[in-house]
Amino acid sequence: MIPAPSPAPIIVTALFGRADQAWLEAMRQAHFPPERNQLAAHCTMFHHLPPSIEAELKHRLAEETRGIRAPQAKVAGLMSLGRGVAYRIVAPELLGVRARLAEAFSGLLTPQDAGGWRPHVTIQNKVQPTTAKLLLTALERDFRPRDIEVVGLATWWYRGGPWEALSRHMFA
Repeated sequence: MIPAPSPAPIIVTALFGRADQAWLEAMRQAHFPPERNQLAAHCTMFHHLPPSIEAELKHRLAEETRGIRAPQAKVAGLMSLGRGVAYRIVAPELLGVRARLAEAFSGLLTPQDAGGWRPHVTIQNKVQPTTAKLLLTALERDFRPRDIEVVGLATWWYRGGPWEALSRHMFA
């Protein structure tokens, strides 16, 4: 008999439409150090929620998405991460979803998750600051804001390596 996996922290992300996911993934593949690139491109909403809230979290995510029109979102600019580069996402309705979840689970949030949210998709990380600055400068030259499709929200188990899918909650 295989033992049940031990509880693990839960991560919550926004899910992008196929075309936008493919574009973000191509940017990540092109610029992320290959030995560190274990995940698909993603926009993390919460980094570390306790496994004890799994059922309540799924319930709340279903309420936030079921029958609800997908939120408008835009890739609005680039962000320096010091040792990497990210696309800054502007999505006021998604900010509202996150704020409601943060309020519901306020006593359970890690300092990182309690400290506010800057929506972004990391396309480069853990490189030398000069390498990151070069990419940021190059991408800023031709950058144009673009709408991006957010199709749902997902939860994942974090067990140290690539994330393990837990649930998906799709907008109408």
